[in-house]
Amino acid sequence: MSELTPYMANEQIKAIYVGAPDKSSGKRRQNIYIQYDLIGFIPLDELMKQETA
Repeated sequence: MSELTPYMANEQIKAIYVGAPDKSSGKRRQNIYIQYDLIGFIPLDELMKQETA
């Protein structure tokens, strides 16, 4: 597999949770959690490490 298509992503993602926005620091921040089938949650910082490596 050399490319992730929308169909393949839809088959792998079980749920997407969007947290409430937080503006307490002066900037708007909002957490998004993606739950994958058979894997569960993968922390975003782990995904970013692999992407930049």
